[in-house]
Amino acid sequence: MEIDLKLIRNTLVVKIQGELDLLVAEKLRREIDSKIQSQQIKNLVLNLEKVSFIDSSGLGVIIGRYKRMNAKNGHMYIVGASPAVEKILFFSGINKLVPLYRSEQDIINI
Repeated sequence: MEIDLKLIRNTLVVKIQGELDLLVAEKLRREIDSKIQSQQIKNLVLNLEKVSFIDSSGLGVIIGRYKRMNAKNGHMYIVGASPAVEKILFFSGINKLVPLYRSEQDIINI
């Protein structure tokens, strides 16, 4: 699993590569939370283009970050989910909480 965090003004863009499972969920949570606490983050973008699998631990990280952003009156977006990952997000109901977009450019065009 590789995690790339980039701060663009008040937006944290997190690019994840590999499997988002029990083995890496805690590391991802810590890294994102550290940035949310130390910076004035208003938007969180999870780029899942290169994520091949998400388990319940990964879903828990996503829901937890959604709750943190919501508590700060911020927004969260998911971009680039493959059809298999998107299916997991739909079955879990995360798509009802966090909008899904094809690309980061789609969010910029909102």
